[in-house]
Amino acid sequence: MKQFNVQMLQPQGYCGGVLRAIKIAKSCRIQNPDEKITILGNLVHNRYVQLALQYHNIETVDVKNKTRLELLDSISEGIVIFTAHGVSLDVFDKAKQKGLTIVDATCPFVCKTQKIVKEQIDNGFVIFYIGKKHHPEAEAIYEGNDSVYLIEKIEDIPDIQNKKIFVTNQTTMSILDIQKIFDEIKKRYPHSLIHDEICNATRVRQQAILDLKDQQIDVLIVVGDPTSNNTRQLANIGKLAGIPNIIKAQTVEDINLDFIEDRSNIAITSGASTPSYLTNMIYNYLLNQLVKEKIRIENIL
Repeated sequence: MKQFNVQMLQPQGYCGGVLRAIKIAKSCRIQNPDEKITILGNLVHNRYVQLALQYHNIETVDVKNKTRLELLDSISEGIVIFTAHGVSLDVFDKAKQKGLTIVDATCPFVCKTQKIVKEQIDNGFVIFYIGKKHHPEAEAIYEGNDSVYLIEKIEDIPDIQNKKIFVTNQTTMSILDIQKIFDEIKKRYPHSLIHDEICNATRVRQQAILDLKDQQIDVLIVVGDPTSNNTRQLANIGKLAGIPNIIKAQTVEDINLDFIEDRSNIAITSGASTPSYLTNMIYNYLLNQLVKEKIRIENIL
């Protein structure tokens, strides 16, 4: 049996916004035992959370590259739950027009960003919003809003003349990447107002990985769904921290000991939408290296 030195970075498990969204969905089912309940898009970006919600008879409607507004066409009755990522006002209005009962599970931190953007537009600013195209949190900000310019990389910074500029960002971006874009915007537009909206759950997870630099970590295991932006960013941060081997894993089934050398120093982190149950399975497997435990969906939430 190989010997590993394994450390679990902190924090682990769901962030507050994810915990709140899951609690809202489960409470909704308890209070409405016979009602059709549909989540508009994935409640959080984790396939096993989606399967666990399905176990509770809560369905998810999600099609790649379809907007929340378009996804609403698939829901004709019952309760619709808006995800932790938030939705635009157009989505709210359309859901009301369809006669759906709305349950809003938007993360309070995301709500705060949406409110700030609306206030600054009302104050006459144009918005430079740093985020990922088609990501639901970003979509809720830029979709149908001519005052918002989506910026994914430095090359996307627009040439705007004689306008007040307010700069903010998606909450799950890389703290290093957005700082580079902030710096470039400030260079081009010295009078722009910059408001960093990286949420604390994202920031502390990324910083914990950066703190591993020069600590002789051989392998970083990032546990999370490949569709999760904050999980992808953790893997990228690991590379920037100089960790030579990055393993991205949804579950213990993705761990192959043949690719991990004996005596390796291993650090484990996870995205804010990753169930601790899945992360702990990987940790325990690395310690005892016995048969991989089977996932029990009822233990996810």
